[in-house]
Amino acid sequence: MTRPNLKFGIFLAPFHSLKEDPTRALERDLQLVSYLDDLGYDYAWIGEHHSGGMEIIASPEVFIAQAATQTKHIQFGAGVSSLTFHHPLILADRIMQLDHMTRGRIAFGMGPDALPSDAQMMGTDTLKQRDMVLQAIEVLVPLLRGETVTRKTDWFELDEARLQLQSYSKPSVEMAVASQTSPSGARAAGIHGVGLLSIGATTPGGFNALASNWEIYTRKATEHSQPVDRKAWSLVGPMHIAETKEQAMSNVRFGLNEWMTYFKEVAALPIAPEGEDPAEALVASGLAVIGTPDDAINQIERLETESGGFGTFLHMAHNWADWAETTRSYELFARYVAPEFQNRNDNRRER
Repeated sequence: MTRPNLKFGIFLAPFHSLKEDPTRALERDLQLVSYLDDLGYDYAWIGEHHSGGMEIIASPEVFIAQAATQTKHIQFGAGVSSLTFHHPLILADRIMQLDHMTRGRIAFGMGPDALPSDAQMMGTDTLKQRDMVLQAIEVLVPLLRGETVTRKTDWFELDEARLQLQSYSKPSVEMAVASQTSPSGARAAGIHGVGLLSIGATTPGGFNALASNWEIYTRKATEHSQPVDRKAWSLVGPMHIAETKEQAMSNVRFGLNEWMTYFKEVAALPIAPEGEDPAEALVASGLAVIGTPDDAINQIERLETESGGFGTFLHMAHNWADWAETTRSYELFARYVAPEFQNRNDNRRER
């Protein structure tokens, strides 16, 4: 069966154990991105966080600048840049510089910060963050498209502002707005004609909101005469695969409990379901795949059916297993899962 070609990548927050050396952890993140480039993955989205202890990349741009020198093909995403912590002109300038330094291998993810503790340390009112994000998006998109912008809000001002550089990417840098279950991300993405990044696509709430968020995106895009393309929609979900389900379950005992504790006690996000066995609970909820390549294929097909179609699936990088088993999981996915959604073997099967 011929189907639209999907792209694949990772969403690297990252999540690193409090027990290990942070310098080595960051080095391993760079090694992972280089390995994925060799395997043929399409994207590596890099997160921004400033507290919590596990998500230790503070600047996606700094990480990407280093990683770009070690890779050849993979596209990088600043995903997502915490818009409320940066003046829009400065942030747009950094992204444009990366667009040139990477020769067009940069995408720009826009959204609020996921950790309330980040905002608290900087004195940002979390109740105002959504409005601040929307205000920032309204000027970031035209700035990155080469336009001149004048705008005054209660937290930034632009006076006939424009970037010094025009984009290396044509017609402009790839952009996307992050979305969880709230319709605000889908609405903003549609209004401005940029991509949609569904970070919690496999959580129960995020999964159930896929179809409605796409309907909102499409309606707003049509109202504002913007293009609609499902290829610009990326869905994020966690996976760990091995040759057997039993092996995969054994592998994730390495780091899953610490990851679950972090989401319950620090990130305060409803991503970790309750259950006597955390791994089984994640699988039963549909949030994660911990199994075989066939289980991964079934999950992506489930997302295709619920969403109506999308362009990219991103693994939520998590370090549930140790390094060798983690890289093995990505290799198995590239060998046995990705080809099923890229029509790689159609002619071979017609022998």
